[in-house]
Amino acid sequence: MSFIVREGQEKDVQSVLDLITELAVFEKEPDAVEVTVENLLKDGFSNNPKFKLFVAEENTVVIGIALFYERYSTWKGKTIHLEDLMVTQSKRKIGAGKALYKAVLNYAYENDFNRVAWEVIDWNTNAIEFYKSTGATYLHDWSVVQMNKENLAKFIQNN
Repeated sequence: MSFIVREGQEKDVQSVLDLITELAVFEKEPDAVEVTVENLLKDGFSNNPKFKLFVAEENTVVIGIALFYERYSTWKGKTIHLEDLMVTQSKRKIGAGKALYKAVLNYAYENDFNRVAWEVIDWNTNAIEFYKSTGATYLHDWSVVQMNKENLAKFIQNN
C-alpha cells in the first residue's frame, strides 16, 4: 500500500476543496460547488465542528477524502451521514477508496453508531456494486429531496 489513511487536518483543506470540485465535475455539476476554503476551515476545525474527515495521503499529497457527520434517526438513533467519498481519478483502483470507506465504518462501529447512510448517483454503477458487495443496502424506492438557500428564503418570506 503506497498511501496512508489519517484524520484530516487544517493543512489539508485546499486539497479537500480540490477533490470536492473534481467530484462535482465527475457528477456533471462543475459549477455546483459553493463552499470555500474558509467555510471548510470554520465548519470542520472550529470548537464545534460540523463534519469529520479522513484523508488518503500518498507521498504527502492528499489523493482521497471521506467527509462525514453525525445525525440522528428517529428510527435508529445515532447515525452517520457519509457526505463524500472521493479518490482523485489518477489514483483510483489502488484501494484508497475502500480504505477510506473502512475508516468511516470503523469509526461508526467503534463509537456505537447504529447506521451509516449516504447517497450515490444512480448512474455510478461501479460505486453501487462496490457498496452492495460490502453488505450495504441500496434503497431503490427512496428519493433525495433538497431545498437550496434561494428557495428556502422564498419559502420563509412567503409563508
